[in-house]
Amino acid sequence: MSEFKLHRLGMLMEPEAGNPQEVEGVLNPAAARGPDGELYLFPRLVAKGNFSRIGIARVKFNEAGDPAGVERLGIALEPEADYERRSNGGGGCEDARVTYVEPLQRYIMTYAAFSSLGPRIAMAESEDLFHWKRLGLATYAHWHGIDLSSVDDKDASLFPLAIPNSSGHRELGMLHRPLFPGTRPEEIAIQHASREVDLDHESIWISYCPPALKGSEPEHLGRFTSHHRLATPVSPWEWLKIGAGTPPVLTRHGWLIVYHGVSEVTGAGGDGHHLCYSAGLMLLSQQHPRVVRYRSAEPVLRPEMPQERDGTVANVVFPTGIDRRDDLDAPDRFDVYYGMADNRIGVARLDLPDQIPAEAVADAPDAKVRQSLPRLRPSQPQSFVSPSLS
Repeated sequence: MSEFKLHRLGMLMEPEAGNPQEVEGVLNPAAARGPDGELYLFPRLVAKGNFSRIGIARVKFNEAGDPAGVERLGIALEPEADYERRSNGGGGCEDARVTYVEPLQRYIMTYAAFSSLGPRIAMAESEDLFHWKRLGLATYAHWHGIDLSSVDDKDASLFPLAIPNSSGHRELGMLHRPLFPGTRPEEIAIQHASREVDLDHESIWISYCPPALKGSEPEHLGRFTSHHRLATPVSPWEWLKIGAGTPPVLTRHGWLIVYHGVSEVTGAGGDGHHLCYSAGLMLLSQQHPRVVRYRSAEPVLRPEMPQERDGTVANVVFPTGIDRRDDLDAPDRFDVYYGMADNRIGVARLDLPDQIPAEAVADAPDAKVRQSLPRLRPSQPQSFVSPSLS
């Protein structure tokens, strides 16, 4: 076997009837194994007015070992801090990822805190997944004279181990996707049919910060002092935007992430500017995670099911949680949890192939050029586009 495939296992969670905390959707969950070995999800629960909390639920499995349902256990985080609240009474703790960070010996939750300033990366820590302590907003060293703390940011997750930075020193690494002005998919979709991708401003980044002392209880994780481009939109299915998805998981082929890409599709009435979120795969080098060893030229999961095509936002599969099935003695099996049309939660199974597919790396992390991409139209084949490098 030498190819990556995701097989749907079904819809796992949808808004609970009569629950005002979920009236506008249940979506985009983090996933983590607790100290008790149980699997817990941390879904975004959306109340009226797009007021978002992060819930907690225990996953139930059937006799075959597949996820089959959830038991709701309450709220992990809800908007309370000033950086999570808006002046109109709204607010958001959104789209969590949870990683057990071994240098800290704690679970760290990264999430989008949505205040009047826009989305920013916030963090919280826990020893048991049930009691969470806020660590505040992520802070950054300036980049090319830009104060990154003032730039919208989403889709963040931490590596579970310290990884080498550009100088070879081991530090905490975070994947994230700064949303510079003009780089949102709805902004790019209205541009000319042929555009240039801004490699620095339209990419998934890795940023690094020194780890805290082992066993310490930091008030925050420290300042992210170096930043590097990891991956840029290159294929038609992702040309409007890419973003980090599931937290990195170490496999025998390197660090695995399931990420999302956005393209434009034609609406039912023939009108354009409708967005489509699909999922792809990357493998990063274990020794040097800035190096992309493999990247899927085509999506491994597209919106096809009715629950993925119709909902709060149509045509969305949005991967955010991943669980390696060591509990089944199946370390090459991964269950991927994803948002369905911003309204429900689905799960799909990924089996790691014996070998990395013989496919060109779609993007080089140290490229310094811009790539012109055509807009995807229904009449165009979804072919692989490789950037020219200099």
